[in-house]
Amino acid sequence: MSECKLDHTQEDVKSKYDSQAAFLPEELKPLFDQFFAKEHTQDILNEVFHLLKKYDLASVEEQDERNNRLFLVLRNV
Repeated sequence: MSECKLDHTQEDVKSKYDSQAAFLPEELKPLFDQFFAKEHTQDILNEVFHLLKKYDLASVEEQDERNNRLFLVLRNV
């Protein structure tokens, strides 16, 4: 993923999640519920936003990589 200079708010991440939720594995959804119940650092918000960005257009291999990264991040925040 390319480097982005924009900082994304929690609302940005929630909006991106809402637009991609239908394409995400069901196992991630409870982790996102927990994620949105807390506040997070800017770095975490930016990372999660970019993992979700255009998720639906990513190849299966890319989605698998993003899923692994999302599980890692969401379980440890």
